[in-house]
Amino acid sequence: MATQGTDIIDIPGQRVPVVGERTKRRSLRPGSWQGYLFILPNLLGFAIFTLLPLAFALAVSFADWDVISGIDGIDWIGFGNFTELVRDANFWGSARNTLVYVGFSVPLTTAAGLGVAMALNGPIPGRTILRLVFFIPFITNTVAIGAVWLLLYHPRYSPLNGGLRNLGIENPPAWLASSDWAMPALVIIAVWAGAGYASIIYLAALQDISPDLYDAANLDGASSWERFKSITLPLLTPTTFFLLVTGFIGASQSFGLINLMTEGGPGRATTVLSYYVYQNGFEFYRFGYAAALSWVMFAGVLLLTLFLWRVQRRMVHYE
Repeated sequence: MATQGTDIIDIPGQRVPVVGERTKRRSLRPGSWQGYLFILPNLLGFAIFTLLPLAFALAVSFADWDVISGIDGIDWIGFGNFTELVRDANFWGSARNTLVYVGFSVPLTTAAGLGVAMALNGPIPGRTILRLVFFIPFITNTVAIGAVWLLLYHPRYSPLNGGLRNLGIENPPAWLASSDWAMPALVIIAVWAGAGYASIIYLAALQDISPDLYDAANLDGASSWERFKSITLPLLTPTTFFLLVTGFIGASQSFGLINLMTEGGPGRATTVLSYYVYQNGFEFYRFGYAAALSWVMFAGVLLLTLFLWRVQRRMVHYE
């Protein structure tokens, strides 16, 4: 007699029960809910601290709200914030500053990291200590970095400008006090602070390349540049795209150094989108407009990331 969910197969001399699909599914259920139980704390944290704020910010982006008047003070205005954003000259100026900052700091940081990694990948004395020295700026507190570089960029007492004067430059840059030099000064700090991280990632990728490839290239008489161009650079392509994508995402959200060192100035020379969002939300108390700005910024970063991934896939397919 067969039980529910069980079939009987007749084999000469014996009857063998076979577990049916319903019984199989029932036996897997305890393991399934136990697995979800283990990840439940993380799911709850993600929902409370990420999904709910995102949904709230999206809803507030369609409202005029100063947060001081409470929930009752929310005035739903539809796409009013987004239409205002299109006509906002400060928004376009901040977007331009963001593109300049990201467009220079990320590629230069990646290139500097590759150069450091190539130098530290060889058998040089104190290689482990040097790797640590280059990585320390990446893990240093932002406030400490800003305090040190504020001294280095001081227009009169800066040791950096003192060195430039010793080299014969009578009028060195005013750095953070100059509208022309404030953004390059921030880019220099970003490259200095991020090159160590990029070098560690590149070092791991370089050590994964088989030495046999370089030995074969040496037998063919390839120069150092030819080995780098034909072997090292192509094999580092996935690592390079990883650093570019994560670098663009991180640099587009830069806030700490800008808030500490320039506060978006001089004028609006270093006001990037992340700082403009902060100004509208916590200085002007326009939380609805700040939310709209943040979602537009998110859309821009998402499109840029998708574009980079598409370029990477085409390059890998071409190779």
